[in-house]
Amino acid sequence: MKSEEVKLPHSQSASVTQSMAPKIRVDLTPNKGRGVFALCEIKVGESIEEAPVVTIPENQVAQVDATALGDYCFLWGENLNELALLLGLCSVCNHSYQPNAEFVLHLDRQTIEFVALRDIGIGEEVTTNYNGDPESQKPVWFIPGI
Repeated sequence: MKSEEVKLPHSQSASVTQSMAPKIRVDLTPNKGRGVFALCEIKVGESIEEAPVVTIPENQVAQVDATALGDYCFLWGENLNELALLLGLCSVCNHSYQPNAEFVLHLDRQTIEFVALRDIGIGEEVTTNYNGDPESQKPVWFIPGI
């Protein structure tokens, strides 16, 4: 897969690595609505997607949590007292207690990166543990699979 460095306009030092071929797609999945699926083999430790976020300050968290967008936000900030709305395909990754990917918050870059925890096959759904810890068995705020 070919990558190239892209210099962003109006930025003094920012650069991103942009994949020339997508690794994932969004599609319908039974009992879950939408999901994210691999378009190619993804190896353990490989970055699946790194996408920008819109940050929501602490004083607006309650208002956003009261909307449908609240279900798509990540806890954010050094004290996890803010929210971040992910602007990438992985924003619709489904939850699993046996995930094949984890997410990494990059506060300095204002991005969230999804990284493979194991090899992911072509057509396989990419899942993550919404609790942030791939091994967490803590209940989530909804009934998985419904």
